[in-house]
Amino acid sequence: MPQPYWDDLRCKLLEAYEAGTGTLRVLAQQFRVSFGYSKKIRRPQLQTGQQERPQASHPGPVSRLSEAVRGRLRSWLQEQPDLTESELRERLQTMGVSVCKSRGDKCCAKWGCGRKKNRFTRKSATPRRTSNGVKSSPKNSARSRRNG
Repeated sequence: MPQPYWDDLRCKLLEAYEAGTGTLRVLAQQFRVSFGYSKKIRRPQLQTGQQERPQASHPGPVSRLSEAVRGRLRSWLQEQPDLTESELRERLQTMGVSVCKSRGDKCCAKWGCGRKKNRFTRKSATPRRTSNGVKSSPKNSARSRRNG
């Protein structure tokens, strides 16, 4: 991905243009940038009067999960780590915060407490019960079940 030009290059080009050294097209060739870039940086300078790059705005809505809500979520998960996603969302709704499922998953994953089962964890060594309620025979040990 291409990197943005440095602010000092931007300022030097605009200072040279204001000093009357040449047109934007000539200065673009001299500074080895495109003519479109020189027009692009000139436009905000005419509007604001500043040569520096304008500060980028953070687009998108403000998150409903404030620090207080996140702290509350963390405390719930520390008290009761086996809470399901739907139970967490219900608790948040009692606080007046509605959150979609994917947002709750992202927050939990960010804290390192994923709410989904991990298929790479080891299976339980306790033998399963058969259909008649009796534990399976010892020949089907946990080791043989794991290997396949």
